[in-house]
Amino acid sequence: MTNLNNLLHFSKFGHGPKTLLAFHGIGQDGFRCFQCFEELLGAQYTIYAFDLFFHGQSGAISENIISKEFWTATIHDFLHRHQIIRFDIAGFSIGGRFALATLEAFSGQVDQVFLIAPDGVSEHPLYTLASRFWPTRMIFKKLLQYPEFLFKTSNFLQKVGFISSSLNIFTQKVLDSPEKRHSVYYSWVSFRKLRFDIHGIFRLTKQNKVTIHLFVGKFDKLLKPKHVRKLAQLLPEHQYHELKSGHTKLVAQTGAYIANHF
Repeated sequence: MTNLNNLLHFSKFGHGPKTLLAFHGIGQDGFRCFQCFEELLGAQYTIYAFDLFFHGQSGAISENIISKEFWTATIHDFLHRHQIIRFDIAGFSIGGRFALATLEAFSGQVDQVFLIAPDGVSEHPLYTLASRFWPTRMIFKKLLQYPEFLFKTSNFLQKVGFISSSLNIFTQKVLDSPEKRHSVYYSWVSFRKLRFDIHGIFRLTKQNKVTIHLFVGKFDKLLKPKHVRKLAQLLPEHQYHELKSGHTKLVAQTGAYIANHF
């Protein structure tokens, strides 16, 4: 495990000639999320799997909000230090925001992007409500400090059919300790400025001949295929991949798909 200016930790594995920068999902770290890529893609790629801020060994930072400018400077420093000129990108779930931010800033150096059930293509109304307005941020913070009400509400919403059982289970699992709740709160609040003009990014990829592969899970109840329709409609059919998977196994299934088809 290495760090970048004591800010951004990453795991490095694989020995392939190409470089892959990988960004994990909420409540994970880079190694646990993308370890499966080492066996599947390690001969093809040297993989840098980052711990996002407030996760793993990256932890908290002094920046209240991760701006695009801050992220661009951080990745620019990383690329310079490791003498990386061209690279591919993978982003899963909330890591999709960082994949898109990296693509937007460095599209001239990118060959392929693998977006795996990516956040950032659209924004769930609950995320907007919890992160973008000061009063609701304070309510969200209080709920995470005293999560019993949140868990009871989640159970009720499942019973009345408003949310799926898998979403309820995921919610309770990702919030089952004070450390996890702290990570979720500060991630949601601090990453909120990573928003994207998907049509603008698509134009950048066309100009720079970047290939985007979009992977979704047919049985994913957390980020459903309809949530990335805005991007899916722009891509050629062969760059949109709907796998027979839920949310948690989608990274491994995507790695296997890439290994077998590309």
